Amino acid sequence: MRLVTIKSDLITVTVSSRGAEIQSILDKDGVERMYDGDPAFWTGRAPILFPVAGSLKDDGYEWQGVWYSMPKHGFVSALEWQVESEKENEAVFLLREKHAGFPFEYDLRAIFTAKDNQLIMTYSVTNRDQRPFCFSIGSHEAYATSGGIENYEILFDQEETLLHAELTGSLNGHGTVTIAENTRVLPLKYEYFQVDALVFRSLKSRGVTLRSVKNSRTVRVDFPDCPFLLLWTRPSAPYICIEPWCNGPDFVDAPAQIEKKPGFTRLEKGQTAVKTHFITFGS
Repeated sequence: MRLVTIKSDLITVTVSSRGAEIQSILDKDGVERMYDGDPAFWTGRAPILFPVAGSLKDDGYEWQGVWYSMPKHGFVSALEWQVESEKENEAVFLLREKHAGFPFEYDLRAIFTAKDNQLIMTYSVTNRDQRPFCFSIGSHEAYATSGGIENYEILFDQEETLLHAELTGSLNGHGTVTIAENTRVLPLKYEYFQVDALVFRSLKSRGVTLRSVKNSRTVRVDFPDCPFLLLWTRPSAPYICIEPWCNGPDFVDAPAQIEKKPGFTRLEKGQTAVKTHFITFGS
């Protein structure tokens, strides 16, 4: 395992080659903005979710008449990635390792670029196989919330009626719970996460801001390429995950065929797809 550090004038970012997972983001004042992976709560920090975010019905999918098993959140977060390139403000991590549930030739790159007070996260997927395949991808960054999440709120870019898609286990049913109506602000409460995550499948906003009610520091997440957004933490944990996903959790009655599941991208031989989100740190 290697740790790679990149920096701009305003942020310093450290990424592990294990999972191409962010370990630390320090702002210009030296304040840590990421959760530290305390095993008392959760050992993750910012896993990459590929080739599926969340769970699939029956823990797998059918593609061109063949059944493939696939664990929740895919398989890449525990693997060792190649550091393909690194310079002062950018690092590129590459993965090509196959999995029984994804036995295709592919290039998955995670590109981390530090620019001013922003980290640009770019995922690039290339099909090097002779066959087409389908994939999705998601992010799971955990941001530090000093004193707990109830000192924080989420500001949405647009006024929203916040409909949480209810979970049965880790799958979506077809019911929704109205968390708030006609608002841009969601004060965070631990009670929201007694079951699991908040799942928003129909937001108008393509950006949200995490802000403290006790200081001026903010984290803004822009997710133009991701239709789904999840929020997640554990009771009393000092972090909140803001998770842009390209796919949503599978429905309890979802079809087995992966091409029928919302949010998956089909790549033909030689094609590349790119998904980007942006994390901006305010002081």
